[in-house]
Amino acid sequence: MTVTVGIDKMGFFTPNLYLDMRDLAAARNDDPNKYLIGIGQSKQAVIPPTQDVVTMAANAAEQFLTPALKAEIGMVLFGTESGIDNSKSTAIYLAHLIGLPAETRAVELKQACYGATAGLQLAADFVRVRPTAKVLVIGADIARYGLRTAGEVTQGGGAVAMLVSANPQILALDPVTSYHNEDVMDFWRPTYRTEALVDGKYSTNVYLDFFKRVWRGYQDQTDLTIADFSAFVFHLPFTKMGRKGLRQILPSATEAHQAELTASFEASQADNRNVGNLYTGALYLSLLSLLRHQTMAAGERIGLFSYGSGAEGEFFSGTVQAGYQQGFDSTAIDQLLDQRQRVTVTEYEEIFMQRLSSDGSDAQLAVGNDPAEYRLTGRQGEQRLYQKQ
Repeated sequence: MTVTVGIDKMGFFTPNLYLDMRDLAAARNDDPNKYLIGIGQSKQAVIPPTQDVVTMAANAAEQFLTPALKAEIGMVLFGTESGIDNSKSTAIYLAHLIGLPAETRAVELKQACYGATAGLQLAADFVRVRPTAKVLVIGADIARYGLRTAGEVTQGGGAVAMLVSANPQILALDPVTSYHNEDVMDFWRPTYRTEALVDGKYSTNVYLDFFKRVWRGYQDQTDLTIADFSAFVFHLPFTKMGRKGLRQILPSATEAHQAELTASFEASQADNRNVGNLYTGALYLSLLSLLRHQTMAAGERIGLFSYGSGAEGEFFSGTVQAGYQQGFDSTAIDQLLDQRQRVTVTEYEEIFMQRLSSDGSDAQLAVGNDPAEYRLTGRQGEQRLYQKQ
């Protein structure tokens, strides 16, 4: 008997501050439409020093975790390229912070923006052979390119948390996937740097080439065509990137279907364009945005393209489940986004530089302005200190 496995619950978190792209364009003497249309971004999350990937992951997971559900989780797979320790995994920090059982397996995964997809696929395979298991998968990152750099407009941050189980509420994952990797230098961050290095045009070309390759590979394995899909969601470092990917395959659809797929894409990028780049979480925020902003019928198939620079890409699919809206709290996400505070460019630049120092010295952070449930309070004895309100 085949076990249906997939995403049962989802949660999302981003901090309470944002930068309007029109303000950034004015400060950088750029045409606002270069950011709003050319890049496809309206707002960018600003990450205060009291939030890191561990606290953001905890805040996202707490949207759906209950004490009973925590007791059932057997594994945590944490995809991130913004790790806080070169040895101890973010998954261990998270498991302790949110109170998961000591018998939980906890591992951090890294391959640029692909890490959460690796976690999702590993979790799905795990549950297929252990149908009673539940796995918490995290995609959490802080995208940093630096002030006044070419990549500044594609910064951002946040976390998506997913519970993978048998008989999922949201999306049943199809077992066939297509993946590909190459050793390319389109984006990387050496251990001595806090900001990434990127060749933007090259990275875009690699992204588009990988999408075409894995899409063909998926079709070869399944005999499915574009006509079998109601929507495609993409890794969105900026929303224009996914739009370019979709345009590569739209000509193979009927005119009516092209309009439907385009409308689905608009729904899938709505939240991303107001948050910015989540790296490992970007694809899954796009999935969540689609499900929040477009009504879908049970059985409709969604295609997902995951990409991590350096580079690795994967195309996979899933079918929407009846009552999928019960798997996430859309009202809470709306409130989270709507209640954020707009910061000036000067304030954003100051916050960007406010990080724990690299010398390991003790520090105490001012947490009073951060309304999140989980916060980073500082460092003592070269150990990070976390707090639950």
